[in-house]
Amino acid sequence: MTTVRKEIITLEFYKPEYSEKLEYYHLSKEQKKYTALPSEALLACERDEERYPVVILYNQTPAGFFVLHEGKGVEPYSENVHAILLRAYSIHEHLQGRGIAKTSIKLLPLFVKENFPDKNEIILAVNHLNKAAQHVYQAGGFKDHGVRSMGMNGEQFIFQMKL
Repeated sequence: MTTVRKEIITLEFYKPEYSEKLEYYHLSKEQKKYTALPSEALLACERDEERYPVVILYNQTPAGFFVLHEGKGVEPYSENVHAILLRAYSIHEHLQGRGIAKTSIKLLPLFVKENFPDKNEIILAVNHLNKAAQHVYQAGGFKDHGVRSMGMNGEQFIFQMKL
């Protein structure tokens, strides 16, 4: 007899009930150079009504986090008023390597279409040295059209995904 185990990965807007699990969220020192911890990103969301925190659930437990930012958040990277910015994306260090990132990026277009029906593009900025993140984003459907920006830690590649 063979046992089949299927992991379930879903995206859900942040709820206060996730705060305790997110307190123990950990990223490597290297990853912290490129993204914010959920606790830091949540503070920014509290101050900006155009930021929407999203939790990546792995078998109903928070495993990752990101923010969708519309309006002024998009302006430094795109002139498209119907674009939304993906920022502060990460997967808890102890859960990396399980396909959570790849699956969550593939779920992202449908999540955006359902919750932000006026959006026709997702954009993100990724550091030129962050090769692992670039690979995940491109495998998930983001394209590099050569747009660049300068960030706090150097050059940023601006990736786009049309919806």
